[in-house]
Amino acid sequence: MIKNFNLLFVTMFGLGKIKIIPGTLGSLATIIILYILFHTLSISPYLILVGLIIISIYSFLAINSYIENNENKDPKEIVIDEFIGQSIPIYLYEISHGTEKSPDEAIIFYGICFILFRFFDIKKPFPVSFFDKNYKNSFGVIMDDVCAGLYVVLSLICFMVLSSYFI
Repeated sequence: MIKNFNLLFVTMFGLGKIKIIPGTLGSLATIIILYILFHTLSISPYLILVGLIIISIYSFLAINSYIENNENKDPKEIVIDEFIGQSIPIYLYEISHGTEKSPDEAIIFYGICFILFRFFDIKKPFPVSFFDKNYKNSFGVIMDDVCAGLYVVLSLICFMVLSSYFI
């Protein structure tokens, strides 16, 4: 029973089992889920944060369970790590500045986060590549996406700082 739940959890309820671009589909599902939570259902950011923390902690256990007898320690069907990494810049955007975000502004920002996250997740600049190559366990599976998410945040901060000088 728990193995079946872990399979559903790490594949985001089977989304990762889709043979074509499972990581991209996981990231896309994440931005849709978070958009609905923040802008359609208007759920408290604190409640969403608690949910993200619980998902992140459980992911370490679920991924370990899923890959323990698997030769490939980072199979493509595991996409919960994309959910965690993609959630970082979106969550930080939503809580930033304490201002109300319009749905149109959010859609544009979510799209930028999606593109940047996929870029960093695929290109794997250091330290994304370090975690991907050196940790063949749930820590490595998750941390390379966390680093990619943090690269998105860093990129957007750099863009905002530089644009403030030119606008």
